[in-house]
Amino acid sequence: MEVIPSFIVIAALAIVGYIIGSIKIINQGYEGIVERLGRYQRTLKPGLNFVVPFLDTVLVESTREHLLDVDPQSVITKDQVTIIVDAILSWRILDVKAAYYSVENVEESLKSLVLTTLRSEIGHMDLRETISSRNKIGQVLLKELDKPTSTWGVEVIRVEVQEIKLPATLEKSLENEQAAESERRAAISKADGTVDSIRRIAKALKEDKDQTSEILKYLLAQQYVATNYELGKSNNSKIIFMHPKELNEAIGGLIDSEVAENIQHSGGNGET
Repeated sequence: MEVIPSFIVIAALAIVGYIIGSIKIINQGYEGIVERLGRYQRTLKPGLNFVVPFLDTVLVESTREHLLDVDPQSVITKDQVTIIVDAILSWRILDVKAAYYSVENVEESLKSLVLTTLRSEIGHMDLRETISSRNKIGQVLLKELDKPTSTWGVEVIRVEVQEIKLPATLEKSLENEQAAESERRAAISKADGTVDSIRRIAKALKEDKDQTSEILKYLLAQQYVATNYELGKSNNSKIIFMHPKELNEAIGGLIDSEVAENIQHSGGNGET
C-alpha cells in the first residue's frame, strides 16, 4: 500500500482551509465591510460571501432598528425656566460604509446631535408651550436631524420626548394656579346659573299680575341679595348683569314686603 506523501496531505489541508476561510456568511439584518490590508474593498450583503483569507478583514454591522435612550438633560426655555427633558430615538443604518467611515461613534454622535437640537428648539419656546407640545418637539427634532444624519448613512426613524420635569417649587405653583382656575370656573358657572334663574323668575313676574307676583318679587330680591353676598366672599371678581327694570321691580317687591311687615308689627304693639 502506497503511502501518500506528506506534502500532498499538507497541500490538501491548506486548500480545504483556504476554502473554509474564504467563506463568510452574513445573517439577515446585518451587512459586512471588507477591508484588505486596511483599505475598504466592498460591502457584503446577507447570505454566502467569499473573501481572501489572511488578507481580508470583515467587519459586521447591524442594519436593524436601534433604540437610543438619551439621558435626562437640563434645558432652558425661552422664559428662562430650567427643566429636565428625557428623550428617546430610534434609528438604523442605511449605508454601512458611510456609517463606519464618516463618524467615529454613531451612537455618541447621535446623542450629541439630539441634545444640541433639543436645546435649540426648546430655547425658542416658553414653558407652557414646551409642556403642551411634546409631540411637536419630537417632529421638529426628527426633521432637523434628517439632514446631518443622512451623510452618516444613518436614518433617524422617530424621536419622542418621554418626560419633562419641572423644578419642585414651580410644579407646586402650577398646581395652585390650576386649582384656582378650577375654582374660578366653578364660581362663574354657579353665577351663570343663578342669573338664568333670576331672569326666568323676572319673566314670570312680567306675565303674572295676580297676588302671587308679590311673593315672587320678594323671593327674587331675596335670592339676588343672597347670591351677591356669596359671590362677594370669593377672591375672584364677578359681575352679574340684570335688566334695570327687572331689578327695580324685584327690589321694590322686597321693600314693599318689608314695609308691610313693619306696619303690621307696629299696629300689633299699639304704636302710632
